Amino acid sequence: MGSKDSHKEVLDLMPTDGFIKVSGIQPKELKKEDKVILIRKGNELFNNGKYDFAKKIFITTGYTDGLIRLGNYYYKNNEPLEALRMFWLAPYKKGIDGLLHKFVHIIGSWLNEDKQEE
Repeated sequence: MGSKDSHKEVLDLMPTDGFIKVSGIQPKELKKEDKVILIRKGNELFNNGKYDFAKKIFITTGYTDGLIRLGNYYYKNNEPLEALRMFWLAPYKKGIDGLLHKFVHIIGSWLNEDKQEE
């Protein structure tokens, strides 16, 4: 499976909207060679700034490092909920804990503001 045609065949197997992992659902079983091809393509897309396409591939393959990189990207671009989603799918405990701590702090601040207004 090293030719350009076989790479296209593997990419053609993906649904246009990707495989979305919502909870404990495992990524689709892929042959090792297919998974390697997809991860390489996902890394290429990520490096070229095509994050939505890279995300579909990283979710499909369950590629932890790619999901963490996406989480960091979303966090830096002020999309903390999507960052949390990527960290959750990874699973990346440090990223999850860091974001949840920030969310709790923000909610606590909101509650204190409400008390001060009363």
